[in-house]
Amino acid sequence: MKKIITIAVLTAAVAVSANAQSVLGGLLGGGNTSSTVGTILTNLAGAVYSAPVSLNGTYAYNGVAISATKSDGNVLSSLAGTAVTSGIESKADEYLAKVGIKPGAMTFTFNAEDNSFVLNCGPLSLPGTYKVGDGEKTVTLTFGKTMKFLSMVGTLESSLNGAKILFTADKFLEFAKKVASLLGEKSSELKSITSLAEGYDQFRIGFKLSK
Repeated sequence: MKKIITIAVLTAAVAVSANAQSVLGGLLGGGNTSSTVGTILTNLAGAVYSAPVSLNGTYAYNGVAISATKSDGNVLSSLAGTAVTSGIESKADEYLAKVGIKPGAMTFTFNAEDNSFVLNCGPLSLPGTYKVGDGEKTVTLTFGKTMKFLSMVGTLESSLNGAKILFTADKFLEFAKKVASLLGEKSSELKSITSLAEGYDQFRIGFKLSK
């Protein structure tokens, strides 16, 4: 009985998928719909994983996350999750690695009971407090005295294996420069990150975190 139900569900899913492609093809004026539908489905998957997330436990830093939007006439389109942002992330990762901010060298541990966190980066242990707001879609990180009480407000998104926290470019650079200084690294490389934001109407940069 279970096998019959499973087969029925899979058959229905295939039918829905085929019908969706047909409908979307009509709406988009025909042509090669497979790549267009694939793009739409990818965007829909991204929307699913941008659901609210509750921070708690230890997360490893897996590299820079980028969100960029660019206007085409009067239309503002998001470039998040595209080859364009992947290229920008790769460059930003390269610059940050030179000052000690890199995958394998940084973790965040969040404690939901008292809203405290600790950022470990190499030999550094930087405590602070955090506050999640706006239906668990934003988070404010406030560091302690060592980071001169730096406060950062970012958007919070879930991902396949953890979360993304994105900040304005200037606030993220302020954070990166302070960390570089504490690690005894020159922050001149970080100036290059500013150039990555040129040409975009909105540009946010932050952390990819995985549990």
